[in-house]
Amino acid sequence: MSRTSFDTAIVGRLEEIREAGLWKAEREITSAQGGTVSVAGEGEVLNLCANNYLGLADHPEIIAAAVDAGETYGFGMASVRFICGTLDLHRQLERDIADFLGTDDAISFAACFDANGAVFEPLFGEGDAIVSDSLNHASIIDGIRLCKARRYRFDTRDYDHLDSQLTAARAEGAEHVIVVTDGVFSMDGYVADLASLCEVADRHGALVMVDDCHATGFIGPGGRGTPALHDLVERVDIVTSTLGKALGGGMGGFVASRQPIVDLLRQRARPYLFSNALAPALLGGARTAIRLAREGDHLREQLFRNSERFRRAITSAGFESSGEGHPIIPVMLGEAALAAEFARRLGEHGVYVTAFSYPVVPMGTARIRTQMNASHNDADIDRAVAAFVTVGTELGVIGPTG
Repeated sequence: MSRTSFDTAIVGRLEEIREAGLWKAEREITSAQGGTVSVAGEGEVLNLCANNYLGLADHPEIIAAAVDAGETYGFGMASVRFICGTLDLHRQLERDIADFLGTDDAISFAACFDANGAVFEPLFGEGDAIVSDSLNHASIIDGIRLCKARRYRFDTRDYDHLDSQLTAARAEGAEHVIVVTDGVFSMDGYVADLASLCEVADRHGALVMVDDCHATGFIGPGGRGTPALHDLVERVDIVTSTLGKALGGGMGGFVASRQPIVDLLRQRARPYLFSNALAPALLGGARTAIRLAREGDHLREQLFRNSERFRRAITSAGFESSGEGHPIIPVMLGEAALAAEFARRLGEHGVYVTAFSYPVVPMGTARIRTQMNASHNDADIDRAVAAFVTVGTELGVIGPTG
């Protein structure tokens, strides 16, 4: 195949994406991330689609800590950790994470995608089994593919099915078995029932891993995540999560676990061994973000007040929503083209949202995924709801009001 024919084939695929209403456009933000942002060509808009749950992404203390760390340690490490890329700040941050989540230690990565890509291959081999929730994040799916362990999948939050899959794994001779779940299913806004999951895992002597990206910092007592929410901190064997959402919104991921597990990942995890260490400014900012999250009961209270106010109002208006008990509140629309047009019109009303469609969510389940923020107030929530009602009425998603 020639280069020309290859490029022609790619252009054809791109056109198919556009025609199906699945094109994902990127809008340029010209301000700091926050409850409101400035968007090129649109001005200031209310932001309902960031993972900035605690509103810390533009916090002055985090910015100051990042600047101070950059001035002290420079711009970047220019190396991987085991060669000459480990700062005292790296280990301080990892100890902060472990102390926050109640584990022996933690190991940091460039992103949680890398953390999930790193965790399986060093720990599990051909004689082992991984049993994964069917709606787990793409990074978990990709990480499992890199591992030679047997693979099993159970229907989301169906713990009878989990039991049968664990039974099958043991019957087929698996030595070590791990059950893997998202702590929060981010496309749907549901918190995993870890109590039920761990009860089933215990019956089969299985390990448990939780990807807690959409929980760390704001779910559970003190924001310590879904294991803490269910009083299972000591039971959950491995937690992966991110510094890029509630904990300041920068970048970086981590694995938190028992010491031997972390130590082996330091020796064998390929994304750790072959990627540059996190930059000093990120380390300084993240350490401050963890402190602010630990002290942030008032932020968590505001976040969940906002969530309840929006969910109650949007449901009363006649919209179908998904999820419960979480500031991710998807408004379900079904068709990709409808969701895209809905998002565009909300933008005209000064509300910044994103339409989610295939392949991010299953075909025919397109939605507007809203995410609440502790920096929003009642007026912001009411303004957002009014925009949803106006656009929903225009597009026939809900009936006329009044």
